[in-house]
Amino acid sequence: MPFFSNYPLIAALCAIIITQFIKVPVAFILGRPTSLALITSTGGMPSSHSAGVTALITALTIEEGVASPLVAIAATFGVIVIFDSMGVRRQSGEHGILINELIADLENIRKTIVTIGQEGTKNVKELIEDDRHSKEFLGHKPIEVFFGILSGILISFLIHIAY
Repeated sequence: MPFFSNYPLIAALCAIIITQFIKVPVAFILGRPTSLALITSTGGMPSSHSAGVTALITALTIEEGVASPLVAIAATFGVIVIFDSMGVRRQSGEHGILINELIADLENIRKTIVTIGQEGTKNVKELIEDDRHSKEFLGHKPIEVFFGILSGILISFLIHIAY
């Protein structure tokens, strides 16, 4: 089957899947909240974004050599993905934290104000009852990206040995 003979693709997908599963025990070891939901979540240690693109770059380098245009394309793509996972996505996560704090503040205000008009209370109450929460863990800290990169390189070499 051609799909399974594509070493760079298999290395990248394995790196993503393995690092997603690794997030649960790593969170436990670091004393962070853990649940199986971490397997499908974004953010966390190690970065599966970084692991996936690094495994792809490493696999292509092993197969094609450093001078290959495919390695150049993958490296460019990888740098963009890694910077995006630390930059824009991280900031979005920070905004999510602030939004959730604002919603909690609205709930506290609703509970403490007695003389607010019926319609005003209803609007705030509906917002809280909808249980709207913004995702807080979208991006990665530099240390999470670093360990994602190391994971991607290691997993790519292990897959290569298995091939």
